[in-house]
Amino acid sequence: MTEMHSDQLTTLKIDGMSCGHCVTAVDKALRGVDGVQDVKVSLEEGRASVRGQADRAAMVAAVAEEGYTATPQD
Repeated sequence: MTEMHSDQLTTLKIDGMSCGHCVTAVDKALRGVDGVQDVKVSLEEGRASVRGQADRAAMVAAVAEEGYTATPQD
């Protein structure tokens, strides 16, 4: 089995998170975006790491729908 080389890591700065519920909401929103394979959200760092081939604008929009602000960092 070969690995896909199209797997990319996108880091998003997330503003507005203050608790575990926030982390869950951001995680769920990002996982709902087409092309997302894995998500790790850190409340302490205020960041989300997203692996996959998702469109950045779609990820930012999904987070915004939950009431948070996402800014791509790379």
